Amino acid sequence: MSLADSVSSPGAATSGKKRRAPRDVDAPTRSEKAKLTRLAGDLARWWATSGRDYPWRADEAGTYERIVVEVLLQRTTAAAVSRFYPAFVHRFPGWHELADATPEDLEEFLRPLGLWRRRAASLLGIARYAAGTGGKFPSNPAEHAGIPAVGQYVSNAVLMFQHGKAAPLLDVNMARVLERVVRPRRLADIRYDPWLQAAAKWFVRGPRPSETNWAVLDFAALVCKARRPLCQECPVNRYCAFFRRTAEQEAPGKR
Repeated sequence: MSLADSVSSPGAATSGKKRRAPRDVDAPTRSEKAKLTRLAGDLARWWATSGRDYPWRADEAGTYERIVVEVLLQRTTAAAVSRFYPAFVHRFPGWHELADATPEDLEEFLRPLGLWRRRAASLLGIARYAAGTGGKFPSNPAEHAGIPAVGQYVSNAVLMFQHGKAAPLLDVNMARVLERVVRPRRLADIRYDPWLQAAAKWFVRGPRPSETNWAVLDFAALVCKARRPLCQECPVNRYCAFFRRTAEQEAPGKR
């Protein structure tokens, strides 16, 4: 056998061993999936005793209430919406009543929440669609693209609350928790980061996705805050990557 033959021979180059396929950096690893599953369970137990109580989470709340509130929650706090919510559902108890509102009346009604023109346009758009379909939305998310006010977040809310699918209500708050506990995303926009999207879907894949979503959102608001997180009180700090890094940075000799 010539030197050229020995170099080009696959058997000689690999010594009979199969080469491993390169790891997909945009997909959660097995250990990351295990951590996400553990996190979902721990947060579910935390939420059972420490979660927030909002009327749209009650058993009697319907699809209308749970979808429309996701539009109300955009760019504001859950606490602000909870104070506004009773008056809203009293004035607009269903898709038809909301669809019949004039833009001017709805804008004035929404003024206390802020961004009233944008919010009114979104609510009217989705309400007029839903009123024309008997409140039914497609189960295929690809068909949501043409529905007014239905971006990725509201689309996932539709899939979960109306069709019973495990879909993440992925916003900056859920992203913060998942990234701190596991690892940071690569892309600035959470809607397009493949690792974060896959991680969020894995995180909510259990039997009660709505409660898992509410648990992580409450945890982000009450414990894993954007500023001054309560790391010492955190029930998952024993395996949180952010807590470990912070502890190492604050150790004697690291300052």
